[in-house]
Amino acid sequence: MKFISKCILLVFLLSTGFPVMAQTNKWRDIYKAKKKDTLFGIAKKYDITLVELMDANPDMKKEGYELKKGDMIFIPFEKTEAQKAEEAKKAAEAERLKLYGPNDVRNRAIRVGVMLPLHNVDGDGRRMVEFYRGILMACDTLKKQGISTNVFAWNVPIDADIRQTLLEKNADNCDIIFGPLYTKQVGALSEFCRTYNIKMVIPFSINGNTVETNPQIFQVYQSVSNLNQDAINAFMERFPNHHPVFVDCNDSTSQKGIFTMGLRKQLDAKGVKYSITNLKSPDDAFARAFSTSQQNVVILNTARSPQLNSTLARLNTLKAGNPSVMISMFGYTEWLMYTKVYTSYYHKYDTYIPTSFYYNAQSTLTQQLEQKYRKWFNSDMQPSLPRFAITGFDQANFFLKGLHQYGADFKGLKSQNGYSHLQTPLNFKQTNAMGGMQNEAFMLVHYTPDNRVESINY
Repeated sequence: MKFISKCILLVFLLSTGFPVMAQTNKWRDIYKAKKKDTLFGIAKKYDITLVELMDANPDMKKEGYELKKGDMIFIPFEKTEAQKAEEAKKAAEAERLKLYGPNDVRNRAIRVGVMLPLHNVDGDGRRMVEFYRGILMACDTLKKQGISTNVFAWNVPIDADIRQTLLEKNADNCDIIFGPLYTKQVGALSEFCRTYNIKMVIPFSINGNTVETNPQIFQVYQSVSNLNQDAINAFMERFPNHHPVFVDCNDSTSQKGIFTMGLRKQLDAKGVKYSITNLKSPDDAFARAFSTSQQNVVILNTARSPQLNSTLARLNTLKAGNPSVMISMFGYTEWLMYTKVYTSYYHKYDTYIPTSFYYNAQSTLTQQLEQKYRKWFNSDMQPSLPRFAITGFDQANFFLKGLHQYGADFKGLKSQNGYSHLQTPLNFKQTNAMGGMQNEAFMLVHYTPDNRVESINY
């Protein structure tokens, strides 16, 4: 009988003890309010927020609540950084939902369309597959930042009637479409995007001026004339006190005369004196073209490698006989293709290369992306300039982050850019009041004499 009584007592103690233990473990402390206590003071005492204190004591949220002496106040445990970050994220999402509504692109997964030649038939297809893979890698990166995407892709080869593609499921439900690659497909896709209010990114070279008549278009490619003018403007800004030396390289196939003539016209307008020499000139005549008191900047009228090689040889001879002559060079985007051979010379002659992109093989972030690409797709990126996978990665990050932050108001302006590019900077300007957005990003890649490489963005 005594044994049974002890068992009953033990069960009673256990049944009453468990709730007390659970209650004790739920709170860091239970504080008994004193006469002059305030909610703010108690929260500060325990290094928690007033909201955290009130969440732990729901009665405090009731209308007319007053803290009284002797009240038992539950003190919650301090939240971890991860918990605080998650709560901040939820609060931001709730605020976005309140501001923009559930159907706004800022409050849901971004629906991404890709309409490009995605095949292995020819070079176009293989390049665009790589570009598409870059988009997928960007979406994976964005997912880790809390930005969701749904990607729909269509193979649109050169002989395809894109109007048939536009009839397919999910086409009219996209928020943004990357494509097309071919000029003949632009008209139908641009009208489709105008009708369904879809942002249309034309990522590569296209003939025509559709961007000037359709506000939904973002034209990434820049015309040669625009890039030439950007290069001329950058030259005039960068070298106001230099002595320009134009070298005629006797290349009858060169198209760079448009740039050199435009630059000379600007120099003439500013009253800046310059010299003209020729690769075939004797050493003494070649040397006379250079100033001995000013920094010289050399401009060739071709971008081809053989003529660049010959010019560098002439400059080496000049420096050997005139060590005090100061020389810089102003080149062309094509020179980026020759970096494996001429990098040391670029540094030696303080070289500036105007371009709309820069593949920096030494960048840690670029190397990490290349390693990830190799792991995902069991192959290396094609050795092209620019790298197409990195181009897709940059474009997708730029546009999708912009849509997530600004929704339909995203126009790709410099003030709206929340992404630091790896290879291809983007900066859009509206073509006219009724037109779309044209990329005007431009940079100088500077190979400094102390063996650094810097990107000077405009």
